[in-house]
Amino acid sequence: MAHPLLFTPLSMRGVTLPNRIVVAPMHQYSAVRGFANDWHLMNAGRYAAGGAGFVMMESTKVERRGCGTLGDLGLWDDAFIPGLARIVDFIKGCGSVAGIQLGHSGRKARTGRPWEGGRPLERSADVDDWDAWELVAPSAIAADERSPVPRALERAEIAAVAQAFGKAAARAHTAGFDVVEIHGAHGFLIHEFLSPAANQRTDDYGGSERNRMRFAIEVVEAVRAHWPQDKPLFLRLSAEDDAGWGPEQSIALAKEVKPLGVDVIDCSSGGILGKAPSVAPAYDYQVPYAERIRREAGVLTMAVGLIVHAQQAERILQDGRADLIALAREMLYNPNWAMDAAQKLGVDPKFEMLPPPYQYWLSRRAATVPGVVPSTYGPGDLPD
Repeated sequence: MAHPLLFTPLSMRGVTLPNRIVVAPMHQYSAVRGFANDWHLMNAGRYAAGGAGFVMMESTKVERRGCGTLGDLGLWDDAFIPGLARIVDFIKGCGSVAGIQLGHSGRKARTGRPWEGGRPLERSADVDDWDAWELVAPSAIAADERSPVPRALERAEIAAVAQAFGKAAARAHTAGFDVVEIHGAHGFLIHEFLSPAANQRTDDYGGSERNRMRFAIEVVEAVRAHWPQDKPLFLRLSAEDDAGWGPEQSIALAKEVKPLGVDVIDCSSGGILGKAPSVAPAYDYQVPYAERIRREAGVLTMAVGLIVHAQQAERILQDGRADLIALAREMLYNPNWAMDAAQKLGVDPKFEMLPPPYQYWLSRRAATVPGVVPSTYGPGDLPD
């Protein structure tokens, strides 16, 4: 077969991804007072060592009050830079591109870790800056029936929040990241402004579709002002939230932000209603959003959502439905997914995409024990 698109480099601005495999940002809830630690180094590092072309670190908060729960990473202060720079250096040392997602939880802040119930937290001596950890949103509307009502941001406050994204982007550059993604999905602050269900403002940030886009556009402008022109910028959207924001609106926003410097739309769904999207998860279930936005907005897109198998990912690219493939939970299951996909698609027989220690031992086994069947090959994957 022709060289797989999955393993064809992609250049954007001054950055070249060695392949189209992206590790999607996944919350670890393991930071200590916002600081990255050995867990984050291990977690990101194993994907880079496994051959992924682009490793994107989890949603990192641009304000203290933007933290969703205990353990969120922060980038609202220069003190956070060294810990993140250490991880960036490791990712790049493995030959991967390092990215970071910047976010603000808005009304979905101040909750427990999901495996601890995910319920709104009560005031506690364990959180010594409780009052600074304030729930803010475009409107005083709770995220769901069990959540407290947030404070609606004053008109005069909004610009400072957008600038917080920009300042965090500048810190991300100092830390050495190659790509920044703005988190505008999953019911968090930017998505709250976009959504007619969460945004019932009567000023120029609410009401019309254009007004509800205003904050997202200002965040993009603030980030681009602080983020080098030779580095790509991604924007994640819930392309369908089942609450008034859908593909048509996402296409309109993509057309607005592309000329402002957004290079890729990361296409996800859901989050504003506090329940699962109406489209039941199945293989490729969110790919139609990436396909349509790519076609109608004329922008690069990234597909995500139950993309599990190498042949599946390659087919999405070959069919022109997206430009990048992002994996999340499947990467947790198999951090060496990229290496495994390369073998299954007949790429990299000498394991040259891996760091030297892996390359040496795996290529030696392949040469001395030809025909060995890796443990990741299922009954339908066994070579002839």
